[in-house]
Amino acid sequence: MIVCIAEKPSVARDIARIIGATSSRDGYMEGNGYQVTWTFGHLCELKMPEDYTPMWKRWALGSLPMIPPRFGIRLKNDDGVKKQFEVIQRLMQAADGIINCGDAGQEGELIQRWVMQLAGPKCPVQRLWISSMTDEAIREGFANLKDQSAYQSLYMAGLSRAVGDWLLGINATRLYSIKYGQPGHPLSIGRVQTPTLALIVNRQKEIENFKPEPYWVLSTVYRDTLFTATKGKFASKEEGEQAFQTIAEKPFEVTDVQKKKGTEAPPHLFDLTSLQVECNKKFGYSAETTLNLIQSLYEKKIATYPRVDTQFLSDDIYPKCPQIMNGLFKTSMAGRRPYADIVKVLGGKPLKKSKKVFDSSKVTDHHAIIPTGVPPVALTDMEQRVFDLIARRFIAVFYPDCKFATTTVMGKVESVDFKVSGKEILEPGWREVFAKEKKEEREERPEENGEKKEGADAEERTLPAFTKGESGPHEPTLTEKQTTPPKYYTEATLLRAMETAGKFVENEELRAAMKENGIGRPSTRAAIIETLFKRRFIRKERKSLVATSTGIQLIDLIHEDLLKSPELTGIWEKKLRDIEHQKYDAKQFIDELKQQVNEIVLQVLRDPSNRHVPIEIEKPAKSKGKTAQKTS
Repeated sequence: MIVCIAEKPSVARDIARIIGATSSRDGYMEGNGYQVTWTFGHLCELKMPEDYTPMWKRWALGSLPMIPPRFGIRLKNDDGVKKQFEVIQRLMQAADGIINCGDAGQEGELIQRWVMQLAGPKCPVQRLWISSMTDEAIREGFANLKDQSAYQSLYMAGLSRAVGDWLLGINATRLYSIKYGQPGHPLSIGRVQTPTLALIVNRQKEIENFKPEPYWVLSTVYRDTLFTATKGKFASKEEGEQAFQTIAEKPFEVTDVQKKKGTEAPPHLFDLTSLQVECNKKFGYSAETTLNLIQSLYEKKIATYPRVDTQFLSDDIYPKCPQIMNGLFKTSMAGRRPYADIVKVLGGKPLKKSKKVFDSSKVTDHHAIIPTGVPPVALTDMEQRVFDLIARRFIAVFYPDCKFATTTVMGKVESVDFKVSGKEILEPGWREVFAKEKKEEREERPEENGEKKEGADAEERTLPAFTKGESGPHEPTLTEKQTTPPKYYTEATLLRAMETAGKFVENEELRAAMKENGIGRPSTRAAIIETLFKRRFIRKERKSLVATSTGIQLIDLIHEDLLKSPELTGIWEKKLRDIEHQKYDAKQFIDELKQQVNEIVLQVLRDPSNRHVPIEIEKPAKSKGKTAQKTS
């Protein structure tokens, strides 16, 4: 008998149906030579300190650092978990072979390997590796099973991550809680959560310590078009007024008109982070909500595997794309077919194959998130919105580039130069896919946060026809403005900051190159943000993420860069990825962490101060001008 083990009952049922295991038993399905059972996510976990020695049960500085000579695992203390594990163990110990059908990723590998370690089977183990839950993908996966040893480095990376989080999280949390905390209120420290909190706290301090400075902008209206002085900002009112007097009642002359044509490629397909960012910006969904929604779409077979960090497809997906497109063409929601017209445009000719979409070298375990082609049925409104984003991105990448013309007009009044730019869409190309959506957005949200949106919309205005050498009257203005502080993080901007270890990167290609050094994995970032809420280190004010006094003072207290530096955490993440790709040794990673934990403990124990971090219970009034004081 071959035993298949999936990560949850719903996945197990789908697999069982495909391979013919149609008889229900207690905790598994059976038939056609197969038994299909399941876990409920993590059934096992690393042992807790008290499992190694009773001395470690009590929180005491004298017990630190706690570094077990060898890490072990245990079954979670839950009756349902114990009952299901007994079923799994009985099936596995009698099995002729096992197929690991866990989620195809680092965490999924770890979950199933730990269960197998405790169950102790003696038979060979194979691995099912699929990127979608469609019937076709499951059949294809079973036709291409690999020996589990092919995924050993994936397991080692997952194990190193778990052990690293245990070493740093448990030791640092106990250390700081005993030394600086208050009874009954532990100070949670984590390899990823603490640097993420530091990002929020540091940004907040920048805002609270920001002192606005005035500046003056000289502009003029010529032929109903606003030109701005190329000098930029005037630091003093006198300097601005002097320039204003220079141009007052003098004619405006057009000195140069340049028109350049350009193209704009479609936006990249979604990885998990970019989807979470888009859903937060468009719908206000939290990172965790978006992850749950896309996971649901995956389990309903209408979207591919969600926990991915690439925005590319492997070349072998290209032949399947016409079939996916046909599924979108037939998709019906609320009595209408939302994609029929935009898919129809692509009909009658082969779909284009761009290196910006299809690049096997940029795909490791899984490709970007795309529709499967299975028509969606019975989706919630929230699921429909997420699916619509994924579907339109997929359709858009096969559309032509958008063609536009940028016009730059230079003008002059006496010795002062002026400039205006405008962008004219010549051929919308892929923008047609989002045309209706953009129109609805403009109608629903003409303003955001009380400010008119100028950026992209302003750039796309069409300028009147200007001729070099023309001149005429104009209306100058000198406007006083003030420098503005950076904005509070939202979940969308925090996710981007975690992706790039806190560095501001606007360029999409450069940002993609920095992902290896990001904080956390795409699949865990949502949980990290939720943990910061749960620990009362941060709260939400509208869309803004605001650090509480507890969060601020905790970061103020931590002097060890290893605990709160996004860059150093990014380096750890890179090492974990390198373990997965067999470029770095797992033992070396753990040995380095053990050394770092020792150093952190010694450094804190040497602190002679009697500082304590207050625990925030009630929501305080938002401070305007001052940073919270450090505890003394």
